[in-house]
Amino acid sequence: MRLLLISSALILIPLSSAQNAPTPPPAAAPATTAAAKSPSQSIGMYVYPKANQAADVQAKDESECYASAKQNSGVDPQAPPPAAQPQAAQNASAPKGGAVKGSAKGAAGGAAIGAITGDAGTGAAVGATAGAVAGRRAQKKANKAAEQQNQQAQQQAQQQAAAQQGASLDSFKRAFSACLDARHYSVQ
Repeated sequence: MRLLLISSALILIPLSSAQNAPTPPPAAAPATTAAAKSPSQSIGMYVYPKANQAADVQAKDESECYASAKQNSGVDPQAPPPAAQPQAAQNASAPKGGAVKGSAKGAAGGAAIGAITGDAGTGAAVGATAGAVAGRRAQKKANKAAEQQNQQAQQQAQQQAAAQQGASLDSFKRAFSACLDARHYSVQ
């Protein structure tokens, strides 16, 4: 029992001294993450005061000109670009049933040749097999061409969307720059 009391006391003494120890101050967050981007920085522009405006005045002017440019140009550079239109799974002009059509043509041709030689049934079977193979090969070739056309059309649509987004952003930047220029800032 005595041993139990001594061991309990030895365990509690370090715990009570740890509770009274001073706690270190919390670590400060890095200064680089605390600073938010200004409106001009968010669109990749540089703004310098011509009339020695204070930083808080410049921030206010940038925010007001950003809102004005957004309203006047109808463009919001922080909005995500419009989603691309979903592509159709297959082009409507892609042929279907090439093996069946080729088989039917081959069977007809094989039956005609077989009739001449005296065995129309064997000729039709051989012709159907050859026609199915040829029809399937033609269908694969046509499907590949249709897929390439779809890819080219999708690529062209993406390029047009990127060009339109760039033109819209240029319009916004011109409106933003004009507003800040009127407030005596140099904007690049």
